[in-house]
Amino acid sequence: MKSELSETQLLAEIDLDRLPRHIAVIMDGNGRWARKRRLPRIAGHRAGIRAVRQAVEACARLGVPCLTLYAFSMENWKRPHSETKLLMALLREYLRKEINELNKQNIRLGAIGRIEELPRPVLRDLEVAEQKTGKNTGMRLTLALNYGARAELVDAIRAIADKMKDNGTLAIDEKSVSEHLYTRELPDPDLLIRTSGELRLSNFLLWQVAYSEIWVTETLWPDFTQRDLFQAIIDYQKRERRYGGLGLG
Repeated sequence: MKSELSETQLLAEIDLDRLPRHIAVIMDGNGRWARKRRLPRIAGHRAGIRAVRQAVEACARLGVPCLTLYAFSMENWKRPHSETKLLMALLREYLRKEINELNKQNIRLGAIGRIEELPRPVLRDLEVAEQKTGKNTGMRLTLALNYGARAELVDAIRAIADKMKDNGTLAIDEKSVSEHLYTRELPDPDLLIRTSGELRLSNFLLWQVAYSEIWVTETLWPDFTQRDLFQAIIDYQKRERRYGGLGLG
């Protein structure tokens, strides 16, 4: 159930000195949003882009250092070709249209996943967007594209094995695995948000979210607003993070 407080009231409840360093979001529910309105699925994906803009703007406004959005999984290629083609077109449209706004907000764009397997036009637009925002020093916005957490772990292990061949020996521990993940330049997420009420990780950041606080909302992604984001952060700030240790209670 959503809070009755206004966006301004919710914002006043947030302790800006205790913001999550990294928020990760599983954006789910575009298809259901469209189906409820008897619209084609692509209408849900377009509406989802508006929610992306709101989330990015809200995190940048608050001063959240890192935001990662699960934009396209490796499993999404199993969808009909017509849908994946439209999703790639929407991604290109987003990348081209949002560069000026990202620069205005001092946001640096990046991507994680098996990026090299994306269609060449998408890869080209992504490289341009990364280059044009590369000098920004504010929030780091990361899009998980052609991403799968199991594939990420496989790639990390392969990279470690290759170094072992070259160097003879290399310690295999949590630190070395973390240093070879796609997210090695980012802190692990403090807060993981999932929309549409689903209670699963969907092969997203399995290693990195080991101690993340998880916040699930029934809200479908296209209906997710800044108010929802503020509520998630407020809930996060009320929790006692234990990292496997004993709490005070």
